[in-house]
Amino acid sequence: MERKVKILGTGKYLPQRQVTAEELDEKLGLSAGWVAKKSGVRIRHFVTDETASQMGAIAAQRALEMAGLDFSDIDCLVCASGTSQQEIPCTAALIQKELHQSHSGIPCFDMNSTCLSFVTALDILSCSLAMGCYQRILIVSTEVASVGLNWGQKESCVLFGDGAAAVVIGRTGEGENSRILSSRMQTYSEGAHYSEIRGGGTLVHPSQYGQGREADFQFDMDGKKIFRMTSQLITGFVEELLNSARIKKQDIRLVIPHQASGMALRIMGTKLGFSSSQMMNIIENHGNVIAASIPMALHEAIVQEKVQRGDLLLLLGTSAGLSLGGLLLAY
Repeated sequence: MERKVKILGTGKYLPQRQVTAEELDEKLGLSAGWVAKKSGVRIRHFVTDETASQMGAIAAQRALEMAGLDFSDIDCLVCASGTSQQEIPCTAALIQKELHQSHSGIPCFDMNSTCLSFVTALDILSCSLAMGCYQRILIVSTEVASVGLNWGQKESCVLFGDGAAAVVIGRTGEGENSRILSSRMQTYSEGAHYSEIRGGGTLVHPSQYGQGREADFQFDMDGKKIFRMTSQLITGFVEELLNSARIKKQDIRLVIPHQASGMALRIMGTKLGFSSSQMMNIIENHGNVIAASIPMALHEAIVQEKVQRGDLLLLLGTSAGLSLGGLLLAY
């Protein structure tokens, strides 16, 4: 389903605290250079006193400024994140409050498909725009990954960083070419427990935290199983997505993948047949910022002028579930 939807502005925020690969080598008792080689991340950012809603509000304000809009020009605010600031209310409402728009009445809600949350939100909300339900929507992905890391799992804890990214979308104007060409998502729950945080919901309630179940409240990932399963599925998935839009790989100006790890990005590009110049890679100085990774990479591609209006972009990633998601758009 092609949709006449345009990206109007983007913004991002990174916490002030930088954590280097060398620091983590020392913290984890690893040989010098292990973290950088294993993860591909030399610098990631961790919050100090920032909250998810504060980071999201800053990124949102920057996206509005790039779009030349005020908050009053927005019809809806959606937080598309894999982590939430608190169980209730939704993080989007807390972002609205941080933006000093508590009395605006603009609807706020959250969407969560973990690392694919932004792609999912863009896909679903673009349909709402195309149908005329809204005119402009502000999507914010804000993540605090650092608080849930299991420092006993050295392969996963060295990947992640904190931060926020925001994107304003609106209906494409007359005579403009910006649009979403095609989108696709598939979930294979055989891998549902390959990447998870079991605690915090109704299965393992927070009241059980001090009862020897502390590990249930930390991120748990089997990277080898995720990689194996994703490798089996990703090629066919991308081919179906491109075929549905009658687009060839060489037509794509830039692939903006989820920044899972340095190794994952290299292997994905090679396996799918995209050149290194087609792959947007910001993992080295951002880390894996969960759902904020794709809109952060999109923002950097725009501000670094790696894409121009009309260029074809492929947003692509995987998430816990196990899910694959992709979206083709003309910027």
